[in-house]
Amino acid sequence: MIAVLIVCTAVGLLCIRSGVLLWKRQRIGLLHDYHTDAVWDGDIPDYTRGMGLGMILIGAGILLTGMICFAFDTPAGGLCLPAGLAAGLPLMLRAQKRYGGR
Repeated sequence: MIAVLIVCTAVGLLCIRSGVLLWKRQRIGLLHDYHTDAVWDGDIPDYTRGMGLGMILIGAGILLTGMICFAFDTPAGGLCLPAGLAAGLPLMLRAQKRYGGR
């Protein structure tokens, strides 16, 4: 279970850090070019906010999964991962559809 904690913590913190850089510092270059080619300069703050918040929620789900699985020695913590994905992916998809589809 320690391996699950280490991997989930590393991946979760990486996702959260990337999300913060996207959202707060508007580092649109962290995303692949084909995701950002159609985003207008005026839409970058809204686009990076949606993508960043989605990434933070996904990272939080991964991080919580590792912590709960380790603390309680049960695989029930794995429910946090789908919850994080269910919360984060719609934000990212909405931002991509609204600002990246031009």
